[in-house]
Amino acid sequence: GGAACAGNRIEGGVFYSVKGYRVALPAGGGWEVAPDARADLELRRPASRAGILANALCLGKAPTRSLTILARHLTFGIQGREVLEQSELAVAGHPAVRVLLRGRLDGAPVEVEAYVVKGERCVYDLIYVAPPAQFAVGRADFEAFLSSFAGP
Repeated sequence: GGAACAGNRIEGGVFYSVKGYRVALPAGGGWEVAPDARADLELRRPASRAGILANALCLGKAPTRSLTILARHLTFGIQGREVLEQSELAVAGHPAVRVLLRGRLDGAPVEVEAYVVKGERCVYDLIYVAPPAQFAVGRADFEAFLSSFAGP
């Protein structure tokens, strides 16, 4: 379901998920909400083939898998993965892991910055993907998106 489906909503430039979290949409730069998203929210920048997404999996209990395993599962669809950086940190007061990697998605080279955040009942995935030559262009927008994340 995209932003207009299943009770998710966008108000005043902020996406409110029915799963209890919110993120601010990037203020500029040509980002569009994807109407056909499989994630809770998917933003696309058609001019650069970049994307930002937010998704939560809520099981009603504390997630038991390690952040490292969850991050690895998140990037299974990327062929030839080369992890450039991986670190544990906190996002909005929750334990998280950050992974920066290169690989191929649907045959095209990509760079990916992914955060897996472990909440009390949900695991949140916040991801930025772009062609390597365009990666730096949208990174500030993704950093603002990430820093706006608030979840239970």
